[in-house]
Amino acid sequence: MILIIVKIINFLANLIVLLVIVNSILSYFLSPYHPVRNALERILNPLLVPIRRVVPLVGMFDLSPLILIIVVEILSYVLVSFLYAL
Repeated sequence: MILIIVKIINFLANLIVLLVIVNSILSYFLSPYHPVRNALERILNPLLVPIRRVVPLVGMFDLSPLILIIVVEILSYVLVSFLYAL
């Protein structure tokens, strides 16, 4: 049972990281009004907006996607470690 939960946590963490990376790359090539970009923004904005409130822009660079990736990786590692400890 624990292995299934661990696999789900890893899958969701990898999916979020992949979506953040794809969204960041597509932001250079697609219009902000493109349907794919809109869908990704609707999925990721609830995760990115709280980070954007705390972390200001560095020049013209938005570091919130990088911070989100780091937070997701740390949380998944902690959760998986906790589950294996049970």
